[in-house]
Amino acid sequence: MQKPSPDQRLAVGAAVHAAEAGTSGEIVTIIADRSDAYHDVALHWALLVALSVPILFAAAPDLPVAIIGRLYGGWGSAEVRDLMLLTFAATTAAFLIVRYGLAYMPLRLRLTPEATRRRRVRRRALDLFKVGTEARTAGRTGILIYLSLGERMAEIIADEAIHAKVADTEWGDAMAAMIAEVREGRIADGMIAAVGRVGALLAQHLPRADDDVNELPDRLIEL
Repeated sequence: MQKPSPDQRLAVGAAVHAAEAGTSGEIVTIIADRSDAYHDVALHWALLVALSVPILFAAAPDLPVAIIGRLYGGWGSAEVRDLMLLTFAATTAAFLIVRYGLAYMPLRLRLTPEATRRRRVRRRALDLFKVGTEARTAGRTGILIYLSLGERMAEIIADEAIHAKVADTEWGDAMAAMIAEVREGRIADGMIAAVGRVGALLAQHLPRADDDVNELPDRLIEL
């Protein structure tokens, strides 16, 4: 999935500027390749497959015996030492094959449970919100729209003043509009759609004050 072009990034920035024209809210937009490397997921799968080898050999003892027989060309019988060496070698090989096979990120993401991906996306969004949005405005009116491309998941997190007036459930339409466009590969359009709906809600609950100033950049941030 390709990131937005320079023109598309400008279009997202223009959408943020237009949305903030009717509200004192400050919208921050961030796109990330993914929210986590999921190294632990790859390790867990590798361990699971590796541990299944001795279990398989124990459940079907004729299998390792037959393998050793083929290695000896039918001229020898399997001894305990041979069985242990075969089990160790097969377990190690299974671990390495899966571990390095899951270096391919799309496969690693596909094998990561959805609940795990959701938690990691939420955690990354909260971290970015705390660094770049939370308490960065005088009236605590910042809001983050975060899109994680690898997981194809998004989060909307609002600062204190917005959270007090707008329930989390009200961001549902903005999230749905963004994900619908992203699924079709239109990342910038998805972000613009979300910005428009967030801006409309903010204008309703937190209209622009006469002395309002732009406190956060109206641009798309890419990580």
